[in-house]
Amino acid sequence: MVCLFALLGAFAPRLALLFLWLFTPLVNASFSGWTFPWLWSILGIIFLPFTTLMYVLVVGPLGSTNFWGWVVVFLGLLIDLRAYADAAANRKQIPGLAA
Repeated sequence: MVCLFALLGAFAPRLALLFLWLFTPLVNASFSGWTFPWLWSILGIIFLPFTTLMYVLVVGPLGSTNFWGWVVVFLGLLIDLRAYADAAANRKQIPGLAA
């Protein structure tokens, strides 16, 4: 079951976050000390899904995290930024779309 969730998180992080939000208390525990926790989690799901997934998986079970936990969150941020950069680069290859 854990391997299935890891595959889901790798290929569909928004769906994995939705499952975590519905079936576990990890998302609520991760953003519990923040102002408007539901807003930050929804914004994370929309704009930075890998970063939010890594943050939930690192901070949710343990509370505060250490250096290596923040390294994992930073790697999630790099994956998200790479996805946006790839989308911008591929936008030029679409015929009829001049940017």
